[in-house]
Amino acid sequence: MVGACSRGQRKKKKLRRERSRRWVDGDREGCDGGGFSGSRWWCWGEWRKRMSERVCEIQMRGKMEKKKMQVPKFFFFKVSMLIIGLTSVCKCEDCRKPPKTITVSQSGNANFKTVQSAIDSVPSGNSQWVHIQISPGVYREKVVIESDKPCIYLKGGGGGSTSIEWNDHGNAHFTATFNIKASNIVANAIAFKNTYNTVDTGKVVQAVAARVHEDKIAFYDCQFIGVQDTLFDSYGRHYYKGCYIQGGVDFIFGSGQSMFEGSTLFFSMGLGPKVDGVFTANKREEDDNSGYVFKNCNITGTGGKAILGRSLNAYGRVIVANSVLSDVVRPEGWESLHHNVSKITFVEEGNAGPGANTSYRVPWTKHLRASGLHQFLDMSFIDKEGWIANIPSL
Repeated sequence: MVGACSRGQRKKKKLRRERSRRWVDGDREGCDGGGFSGSRWWCWGEWRKRMSERVCEIQMRGKMEKKKMQVPKFFFFKVSMLIIGLTSVCKCEDCRKPPKTITVSQSGNANFKTVQSAIDSVPSGNSQWVHIQISPGVYREKVVIESDKPCIYLKGGGGGSTSIEWNDHGNAHFTATFNIKASNIVANAIAFKNTYNTVDTGKVVQAVAARVHEDKIAFYDCQFIGVQDTLFDSYGRHYYKGCYIQGGVDFIFGSGQSMFEGSTLFFSMGLGPKVDGVFTANKREEDDNSGYVFKNCNITGTGGKAILGRSLNAYGRVIVANSVLSDVVRPEGWESLHHNVSKITFVEEGNAGPGANTSYRVPWTKHLRASGLHQFLDMSFIDKEGWIANIPSL
C-alpha cells in the first residue's frame, strides 16, 4: 500500500512539472478554445488563477481528510519560487514612446512592399511603439502578428483606400485574413476583408476577416468585411471606435472583453442564401469579466432579418445601449444555444429606432439600473489601467 501511494505521488509530481513547463513555454495555438491563453504576456495571470484554485482545493481536502492527505511544506516553497520566475518571464511593460516609423507601399517607394514583411522586421520582444504607415492599395496577403511582436501601430490611408484581403476559410483560429497574437496592437483606417463568401460558392462557411486574440488591442475607423464569422473577437480587452463591421452569421463572436463605440454593424448575407442571421455570438465563461458592449452604435442591414445575438453557452453577455436599431432586428431579439438561460446577460437600454421595440423580446433578457449599466458603459470596463491613453497620437 505504501509503495502504491508513493507511485501515485510521483505521478502527480511529474504531471505538475509537465504542466509548469507547458505554462511557461506558452503553447499559444494549443490553448485556443481551451479557456487558457498561452501567451507569455498573459501566462502569469492565468497561471496564478489556476494555481490558486489548485491550492484552495488542496487546503479544503486537507481540512476534510487530514489523515488521508498531507500537503508537503516544500510544495508551497516550490510554488513561490515558480511564481517569482514567472513574474519575470511574463511581465508586460507599456510600450515606450516616441514611435519608430516604417513605411509600406506596393509601388516600392517605401521600406517594404507588403504588410507582413514590415511586421516581420519588428524585433522579437519589442517594447517601443512601431508605427507602420501603409499607403493606399489592396494588399492581397494573409497577415499574422506573432506573440513576440507587441507595440505595433498600423495606419492606413482611410476611407477604405487601404485594405488587407484574403480568401481562406475553415477553422477560425488559423484562417483569418488578419490574425493578432500579440498585445498592444493598434489599427487605424484599414479595411480587413475575407473575400471567400463574397463569390457565389453556393454555401456560406466560416471565413474570418480578423482574429483578435490578445490584450490591449484598439481599432479606429477600421472596416471588417465578411459573411460568416467576420470578426473573431476571441480573447482580451479591445476597443473599437468608429468601425464598420459587416456580416450575416455570428459575425462578431468569441470571448473577448470588448467595447464597440460609435460603430456600425451591418447585416448582409452577400451572395449567400437570403436567410435570417445573427449579429453576435458571445461565449463568456462563468467567472470572466468579459462581454461585448455596444454603445452609440448603428445596427442595420439589408436582405433579411437578424437577431442581436445568441449565447454559445450558459453565460453569454452582450450590452446594447444608446444605439439606433433598424427594422432588420427580429422582434424576439435574442436566442441561446444552451437550455439554462438564467446566467445569460443580454441587455438593451436607451436605444431608438424601429428595431428597439422590446415588446416581443425573449422573456429572459435583463434590465440594469443606472449604476449597473455604468460599469459596462464606462471606459473602465476595458481600461482600468489606462492603456488606451498610452496609444500614440498619429
